[in-house]
Amino acid sequence: MTSGQPGNVDQPIRDFSDCHVGIVGTLNELTALSRQSTGPSPERSACAGRILTFFRDVVATHHTEEEKDLFPAILADATAGAEQAKVDRLVRQLVDEHRSLESLYARLAPALAAIADGQDVCLDPTTSAVLVADYLAHAGFEEAQFLPLAQQILGRNSDHMAALGLSLHIRHASLEVRRKFGII
Repeated sequence: MTSGQPGNVDQPIRDFSDCHVGIVGTLNELTALSRQSTGPSPERSACAGRILTFFRDVVATHHTEEEKDLFPAILADATAGAEQAKVDRLVRQLVDEHRSLESLYARLAPALAAIADGQDVCLDPTTSAVLVADYLAHAGFEEAQFLPLAQQILGRNSDHMAALGLSLHIRHASLEVRRKFGII
């Protein structure tokens, strides 16, 4: 994700949406890898390595940013009453889905690591299929239901949208600095 651009107040919400595009691409790679026959190959190793890195660096960060930045911002700005109750229900649902998706991925990670290391193992096709289907449903729900609501709520006050963008920018800058100095 990138921080919002001046004059482009909906950028933080668009960044969350853009992240889903990369996630879907990686899920397609996971599907293809789970359908491949076993046998070590440089292509299988590279694919598994990309998937591991993507889930560790992008998906985990995406979930963290939603839970620490986006969800609290929307909860804080939602109008008391029905809107607040709806946002609260949706946030609880999305957090529960994050934990479920992370659990499914954790079941695949050892086999992905082994494939990345060149070992002759296969992915559990059932777990792979469930992870892909559940993640596609999760991202689709966010795109159709939650992100438009987030845009509506945060769009009422451009300062609040800008604060979300700044929070995300600071988090990314901090990660970049820590990576540069080998802290993470």
